[in-house]
Amino acid sequence: MSILVIADHDNKALKPATLNTVGAAAKIGGDIHILVCGADSSPVAAQAAKISGVSKVLLADHENFKHALAESLAPVIAEIGKTYTHILAPATTFGKNILPRAAALLDVQPLSEVSAVLSTDTFERPIYGGQAIATVKSKDAIKMMTIRATGFDAAPANGGSASIENIIVSTPAASTVFKGMEVSKSDRPELTAAKIVVSGGRGVGSGENFNTYIEPLADKLGAAVGASRAAVDAGYVPNDYQVGQTGKVVAPDLYVAIGISGAIQHLAGMKDSKVIVAINKDGDAPIFQVADYGIVDDLFTLVPELTDKI
Repeated sequence: MSILVIADHDNKALKPATLNTVGAAAKIGGDIHILVCGADSSPVAAQAAKISGVSKVLLADHENFKHALAESLAPVIAEIGKTYTHILAPATTFGKNILPRAAALLDVQPLSEVSAVLSTDTFERPIYGGQAIATVKSKDAIKMMTIRATGFDAAPANGGSASIENIIVSTPAASTVFKGMEVSKSDRPELTAAKIVVSGGRGVGSGENFNTYIEPLADKLGAAVGASRAAVDAGYVPNDYQVGQTGKVVAPDLYVAIGISGAIQHLAGMKDSKVIVAINKDGDAPIFQVADYGIVDDLFTLVPELTDKI
């Protein structure tokens, strides 16, 4: 049994979801290798080599891999992956973009958002917005899957001593050219990696109210700021704040839902949080059905008081 984990990184450091993916690989069992494709990404390979349970790191370093374009990376994964029984990638934007294309090149069926490993060929994944869990058995010679980070414990980042092997792969000119990237910058933690998330919904009322009520509480808690789809669609905050089935999936230690009714779409992205606190003036809001603690009150009165007392 040999498993290849595709590292999600920014050419400087591994993204946290990679550790959860290694954790999923450990559940399958077997020899675990990590593939790092990037440009000047030796620091990433060194970091990957320290992960407990990893026996080898494959480093494919080339300028064509700098921006992690699927058109450039998928052929590399397909070329290297032929000798593995399982190929895993985090179910992040990176993994969802690259793995299906690599699976097509290998002519296998990818499994998306795997949340549990039952055996070497049988897995669980959420369907219907997380309202049901499907058990899927793969008969493909190579099992390719994206891993939902919230379903697996992260592998220890230290304690390993894997070897690093520089590999040379064919790098044909890509059909897609990277032109630029617009990235929102914040001093707050990254949403998918934060231990505390404070989210606002349509009930917050406006983008100004997000700045006035949600962000100060998040700053006091050292939390990331999230939002429901309704708040994003209303233009209160950018879409990279969105938590839910069509947004980001989070499982922090504490999730504070403010002015969020609790639609299925939103619950699919946060119901695995360890502790959920809901604040809503509607006592019948569905969010209270999943909340560990619920407060029925006007957020415009309660949230400032809560913020002041922290």
